[in-house]
Order: sequence, then C-alpha cells, then structure tokens
Amino acid sequence: MYEKQPWRRLLWSAFFFSLGALVSPSAHGANAPNIVLIMADDLGYAELGCYGQDKIRTPRIDQLAAKGMRFTDFYSGNAVCAPSRCALMTGKHMGHAEIRDNREVKPEGQAPISAETVTVAELLKPHGYSTAAIGKWGLGMVGSSGDPNRQGFDLFYGFNCQRHAHNHYPTYVWKNDQRITLEGNTGGATGKQFTHDLLEQECLEFIRRSKDQPFFLYVPFLIPHVAIQVPEDSLAEYAGKLADEPYDGKSGYLPHPAPHAGYAAMVTRMDRSVGRIVDLVRELKLEDNTLIIFTSDNGGTHGRVGGADSAFFQSNGKFRGDKGKLYEGGIRVPFIARWTGHIPAGKTSELPAASYDLLATICDVAGVKTNDKTDGVSLLPTLLGTGKQIVHEFLYWEFPGYGGQQAVRMGEWKGIRPALGKGKTDVELYHLLTDPSEATNVAHEHPEVVAKIVGIMETEHVPSANFPLQTIDVPAKPKTKDKKK
Repeated sequence: MYEKQPWRRLLWSAFFFSLGALVSPSAHGANAPNIVLIMADDLGYAELGCYGQDKIRTPRIDQLAAKGMRFTDFYSGNAVCAPSRCALMTGKHMGHAEIRDNREVKPEGQAPISAETVTVAELLKPHGYSTAAIGKWGLGMVGSSGDPNRQGFDLFYGFNCQRHAHNHYPTYVWKNDQRITLEGNTGGATGKQFTHDLLEQECLEFIRRSKDQPFFLYVPFLIPHVAIQVPEDSLAEYAGKLADEPYDGKSGYLPHPAPHAGYAAMVTRMDRSVGRIVDLVRELKLEDNTLIIFTSDNGGTHGRVGGADSAFFQSNGKFRGDKGKLYEGGIRVPFIARWTGHIPAGKTSELPAASYDLLATICDVAGVKTNDKTDGVSLLPTLLGTGKQIVHEFLYWEFPGYGGQQAVRMGEWKGIRPALGKGKTDVELYHLLTDPSEATNVAHEHPEVVAKIVGIMETEHVPSANFPLQTIDVPAKPKTKDKKK
C-alpha cells in the first residue's frame, strides 16, 4: 500500500529503514549488498526493446528487465547532462540542487559541485564500500571541489568534461588525476581505441578487484550521445538495413556515412557491455548480493543533431518533446532494476519516481542512513514488494536552459511553464492518464489544479545565484528589433 507525503516537503525523516528485510549497517559487514548503477547518455524512453523499440537490438538490457522490474513512470533529474547527474548524485531536485544547467569552465570541465555537497558515494564509503565512477562525470574538473576523487570515489576513469566526451576516439582520458594518452587515436572519426570499450574493461576489472568487499560502481556511459562513432564489427550488424543517407556534419559533431546504422550499433554495443557486467557478477557468484540498475540521464536528443534521428527511431515513444525540454519526452526515461532473489522477476511498476530518489534507495539497500537534505524517497519497498512505499505528492523540475522552464508532476497531472525566458508564467496543464503525449492543454478547465501546481513551483524553487530562473528570479529581457546594417 502507498502512503502520501505532505506536498510541501518530501519528508526525509521517514528514514526509509522500516523494512524488516534489511539489517543494520554494522551487521552487514563484508556481506553488504553491491550496487551497480549504469546510466546511458541521451538514451530515449523508447530506445530499448523492453520499452517498445523495434529497430535497435537490446537483448541483454531486455533480459535485465525480464529478470527484474521495469518502471514506466520514471524521470531523470533534468533534461540535460550536468544537472541530471547532480540530482542523481546528491538526491536533490532542481529547486534545491547546486547544478541546474550545463555550464562549461575553461580550460576543461563543467561548473563543480562544492566541497560541502554530499554525494551517495560519500555516504557509502564510511561503511566499507569500494567506490568507482567510470564514464562521464561533468560535475567538476580534476583538482576542483567537484573532482570525483574528492566526492567519495576511490576510482575515476573516463571523461571529466562533457565537451571532451563528444568524441568516442579522443586522444586521452582521465584516470583519477592522471591524463592517460590513448595511442593510435587522433581525435578524428575513427581510431585504435574506442573509449566505450575501455570503460567496459575498467568496470570489469573494478568488479574483479572488489569482489571480496561491498562495492558501488557508477557507470555513466557515453553512448548514445553523439558523435555517432562505433567500431566496424558493430556497424556491420545494421549496415544497409535502416534506410540510411550519409550525415555531412552540418548539424554539429563528426560526419558519418550511415548514421542510422551507426546510432543503432552504438546502442547495441552498450547493451553488450551491460550483458558482460551482468555475466561477470554471476560468474563471481555475486548475483544474489548485487543490485543492478539501468537508466538514462535524459530523453533522446533533439532534431538531427550530430546525425542522430529521434524521429526515425521514435526515440521518445509517444511522448512530446526531447532532450532539453521538460515535456515528458525530455525527462521520462527507462529505469530497470534487477537483484536476483530479492526483486521479483518480470514485474512492472507505474510508481512515479525520479533519479533523485536513487540516493535514498541505494542508502536503504546498503543499510546506511541518508543525510537530512535529500528530496528523494527510497524505492526499495516497491522493488522488493514489501513494506509501505512512500509516494511523492509531486515531482519537481526547473531548468534555466532552453528558454527557461518549470514543471511539476502531481499524480495524474503535469503542469509546465515552457517559456519563462519570454516572460510567460502561464501554466500549461495536461492529464497524463488520458493524454500522455501532452497534446491538450486543459488549464482553463481545472484552475484549482493549476493553483496547486503554481504553489508547488513557488515553494520548491530556492533561488540560485549561479543558475537564476528567468522571469522568476530575473526579469525577462525585452525584445529588440535588429537594426539593418
């Protein structure tokens, strides 16, 4: 059964530890559950077979869903990379999060989270967890306060900077504070070392090294974020099968001779990596003590950027919008959890949840108390099918990028302000149960629902000096006519 939270705040004080199935942290010891959290980059809601995709093969992730639980109403923390990762790592929604938009910092990296920020890795480490982040970080460059090694991770390997991650054959990657040169790569369209494969290798090596102690492995893969690049052995599976025309690079990123085939092959190669992680966990006889989670950082990419073609693959399914937008297509994402012997196989959940719930969930799994500032709730009662699930009264997002936006999901209702940068504060209202595509704005028919949503927007938004919200925190800029030269 479900228990509603008071809508004005997500009550962290429920503590999430009333489940009799869990024991205290001190009793876990070396037998504390392992957690593997895999996050794809720009993977749309419907780009997996288990979510309706019929052009891209994802047999291993589909198998993960068949042997675990698949959520239908799960959301990313925001509609683009860095803030979504901040929400996941810190358990805070965008009204409270430190990073609320992508912001590059020269010479390399993004705006860092502060030293005071508490990540899920920092909560786990004092309880004997070995921790690794392998993939794309985006929350602070090496040596900054946001350096993953200063945010609870024993090992960091991959791309610290999101822009650096725009090429899958770069000239270097980072391993902790060491810049590792990749021999045979020139930063062009191809090379000798495909970094996704290097990430997979590091993941497998970390699991092998950590098999005798509890571990937390965070795997923010780069795929399928453009540029479209993939080794020939994967490309061959789709070559000539997906109505392709060459991409010339004019919409950004590197050109590709067969972008549909290349994109599909990237996703399938990532699927293979997920399978190899699952297989190793089984081989090491850790299967019944390891929670494996798969999700995405936001919806499928927009337009034909980098040659990606969300319309062709129906990447976001029936949902409106895409990456960068707070409509459903920009933030509703896949979420799959498997824990052999604990999560019943083949189950589906319609519980509305978001990536900022993962800090509370992972801490609950580990038997570790969370901090007092999380906006999330533990999803463990739903995953295990035991205990009382606390249900969000609402989910909240704000985003100063892409024109300035706010959004709230409140039960069956979704309210959005999509154009704050234009000074527009009217709320569009959609009834998701009957209109999941957000096609019909019914705000005028339900003023009482709109009023509640506006109240949530006002209460949950705490102004950020670094990421002010247009019109709400700063006046919208007046329109000016271009002068003819």
